[in-house]
Amino acid sequence: MITFFGNLHEGHAPASEFYRGELVPCFEKPARAHYVQAQLALQGHDVRTPAADSRAVLARIHTPRYLQFLETAWQQWVALDTANAAVQPFPSVWPVRGLRSDVEPVNFIAKLGLYSMDNGTPLVEGTWRVVKQAADAAAHAAQLLGQGERGVFCATRPPGHHAGADFMGGYCFLNNAAVAAQALRDGGCERVAILDVDFHHGNGTQEIFYDRADVLFVSLHGDPLTEYPFYLGHADERGHGAGEGFNLNLPMPAGTPADRWFAALEVACERIVRHRADALVVSLGLDTFEGDPISKFKLSTADYSRLGERLKRLGLPAVFILEGGYAAAELGVNAVNVIDAFE
Repeated sequence: MITFFGNLHEGHAPASEFYRGELVPCFEKPARAHYVQAQLALQGHDVRTPAADSRAVLARIHTPRYLQFLETAWQQWVALDTANAAVQPFPSVWPVRGLRSDVEPVNFIAKLGLYSMDNGTPLVEGTWRVVKQAADAAAHAAQLLGQGERGVFCATRPPGHHAGADFMGGYCFLNNAAVAAQALRDGGCERVAILDVDFHHGNGTQEIFYDRADVLFVSLHGDPLTEYPFYLGHADERGHGAGEGFNLNLPMPAGTPADRWFAALEVACERIVRHRADALVVSLGLDTFEGDPISKFKLSTADYSRLGERLKRLGLPAVFILEGGYAAAELGVNAVNVIDAFE
């Protein structure tokens, strides 16, 4: 399977993040991609650097002012004080209910809060270049499916499924799965399905497509009553307007074992079949692994081969987008098990 790997990814390497109110070393780190790259090389996969430019698709997924902010945020931060080049900025205020979000503040930290859903998504000097290359990979993967490829894997970081049309969160800045789905639509697919198997609900992807019938969003994830992102991902969220019935959430409690998870996957696959999709985008979160340090499902390494086999039976060309997965040493084997079984 053709795989895109972001050769710029080490440029996004924040030292720390806020996790449950404490400043801790980042879970989303370059080592994640290194383990995947090593396993891909071991298995002889065709690993390439993306060559597409995703800007046109990004403009259909994210708002202009958010893209403008994200591309220039570091320069704005350092322009305030050259010493900021050694400091990670974090938001401290957010425009919650009753406050205005239509006016962009001048104050940088307030502006950062306007475009953030949490304070656990740190940016650094190289963030824009890295996230742009990941989006380029998603767009390029969609192009290859249009040329007849049956599967393409974007082994890129950071993840993207928590990023909405105008906000970042959960380590995510640009929504790569949404980019792939939109690029597939622009390339001629009438209907696309997105399957999100990350432990955490893909709130950004849901928000982007919530009122559309051409892109089905299906997610298996930890119950938002107790798990991030908390404020989206409930079973009663079915879509809005033209998108009514084209959003399916399958939340499960912490500690869910593999047999129950695969029963939910079967429900998801049946809905994808009814959608009569022309192509599939898989938000391949691997933090469902039983050894993941921040997630609470119980899939084993062997279960990822089972996942790939089930997706293969859908008979759809697929773009796989690496999302979460923070048991770094096992990440490569788990990812490649999915890809190899799909092939």
